[in-house]
Amino acid sequence: MSVRTYSARVRVGNWSEDVTLEEDTLKDFLDKKEKGELIVQRTGFLRQNILKKIDLSVTNDGLVHFGDVIMLVNPDSASLDSPCEPAALGMNTDASELRGASFVCAPCEVSASRSLTPCVRNAFVITSVDGSPVGEPLRYNQSFSLQTTKGFAGELYLASDHKTFQKCAKKSRLQEVILTDEPSFLTWWQAVYYDPQERIEYEGFPVPANSKVLISHCKTNQCLAALRNYIIWTPYGKEYEVTAQTFLDSHKAEREVNHWSFVTANPSNEGQTIPDRPGAMANMTPTENTEPQHKT
Repeated sequence: MSVRTYSARVRVGNWSEDVTLEEDTLKDFLDKKEKGELIVQRTGFLRQNILKKIDLSVTNDGLVHFGDVIMLVNPDSASLDSPCEPAALGMNTDASELRGASFVCAPCEVSASRSLTPCVRNAFVITSVDGSPVGEPLRYNQSFSLQTTKGFAGELYLASDHKTFQKCAKKSRLQEVILTDEPSFLTWWQAVYYDPQERIEYEGFPVPANSKVLISHCKTNQCLAALRNYIIWTPYGKEYEVTAQTFLDSHKAEREVNHWSFVTANPSNEGQTIPDRPGAMANMTPTENTEPQHKT
């Protein structure tokens, strides 16, 4: 392999071609800079928009409703052998996935981040799939979709499907969870009561906000899971892989990796979420207005 020992200014060899190549490279650089297509520009644009703070919905009755803007948070672990912090489901996208557009394009990966600050990246809208009106309470075992917000987030849907050799989670090789722009049966989920001994009694009752639930995928019957032992590196730091896989303990109950909560805003403190209050994450149990004897 030959090595250049002279610059283009020294007129030896293919000096004319070298000059032309350098001029074309500079022209291409200036053209991309003018259009804002440089990697550094796209990365700055991405972080500026995807980390923009967003207001979550305030629930006055303590319930989750269609149309609510929430965060989906995997609570902190209470087990002594593997203590961990809460983690919020969020988009895992980089500058290359913008594709010159002013919004996030599908397909888009997801991950679980320890950052619980509400922003465009981790805010989702509870969307009806059966014609339920906005403002109607979401009920246990009722199908719904999780959709990213309008604007930069692209209104994408959380989706999953059976794993194959070519299509599965990168680290764990389990069932993949992504964001897609096509609503279908693959984007349908259900909130399931976390305690299997009382699950049947709670079916059809309103889902409380900021309380433990299971998020079950309608087609595959697998629960959403945040895998703390599978670390992935993202443009936003070290995060956890998210899959659709049900993990059972010795009592045939879903483990803490499958526990989630619909986190809403704290009405008494602007910009604060309910779990920000002292001890809130440790006491995520159903509220009184969702007890079976009060069915409406």
